[in-house]
Amino acid sequence: MTKTSKIYIAGHRGMVGSAIWRALESEGYTNLIGKTSKELDLRNQKAVNDFISTEKPDVIIDAAAKVGGILANSQYQFEFLLENMQIQNNLIDAAHKQDVSKFIFLGSSCIYPKLAPQPLKEDYLLTGPLEPTNDGYAIAKISGVRLCKAIRDQYGKDFVSLMPTNLYGPYDNFDLKSSHVLPAMIRKFHEAKNVNGQELSKVNSQQSTVTLWGSGTPMREFLHVNDLAKAVIYAVENKLPEHLYNVGTGTDVTIKTLAETIQKIVGHQGEIVWDTNKPDGTPRKLMDVSKMNHLGWTAAISLEEGIKDTYAWFLKHEDSFKEVKM
Repeated sequence: MTKTSKIYIAGHRGMVGSAIWRALESEGYTNLIGKTSKELDLRNQKAVNDFISTEKPDVIIDAAAKVGGILANSQYQFEFLLENMQIQNNLIDAAHKQDVSKFIFLGSSCIYPKLAPQPLKEDYLLTGPLEPTNDGYAIAKISGVRLCKAIRDQYGKDFVSLMPTNLYGPYDNFDLKSSHVLPAMIRKFHEAKNVNGQELSKVNSQQSTVTLWGSGTPMREFLHVNDLAKAVIYAVENKLPEHLYNVGTGTDVTIKTLAETIQKIVGHQGEIVWDTNKPDGTPRKLMDVSKMNHLGWTAAISLEEGIKDTYAWFLKHEDSFKEVKM
């Protein structure tokens, strides 16, 4: 690859895609292309194939997906399974038909079995049952991994899958009905300490209680999206020897510790209540990232530093979230 190689980023307006775009630009790549969902419906096979045939990119980075937290995943299994398979299948098939040089498929740590040994190794794929609350999304992503492997094995093409752990950062989704745990906590704690734009502690009122799902005991690993972007750039610039790589920090925290960290950074001083009638999800999801580390990539942003960065971004864009109802 050269700095002028044409790189198409599917989902370039999302949290992951936009981070990859910014990272590539900062590294001097000058020929980046992207289309909004209104300009190109990735669920439409003909439209996707026509686009790839016309643009003829050297690299496709698939950062497009229908995503959500436990609530959205459990309520809309059909849509999460169908639409994600449509998106990735159309992109992978078009890349194969149009002889695209490199394809980077992005998935999620949820592809691994719910009760797989920790930390999660790439070899654990398809060795046990999945977490039921995000079964549809996980099966879709597993099918994408296997499709890229099949093309790699059968045709010798440079198709690789990167499986990040739980991601967060600028341009995250802060809608409490569909967001993941970290951005949802940021918004909950922020809104609990503010009324009509004023901090409750400054108007002599007690800050609101924050209710969170589950017991707080599950452990999760979190990766700042800018670190993932650096891993993608590594995959762009190098031919990786295997088809599947985990991307994470290699360390995890309890959900309770995460909540207390966010509460401290946001400045909320009220009580945290754990609703144990709500599901915890998978007990633990820690990634074994030794394969990527041995290749030369490691995560650089600490969890506290990353949360501070994300909260600062949230504050700058708070007005855009006010119309989203809780």
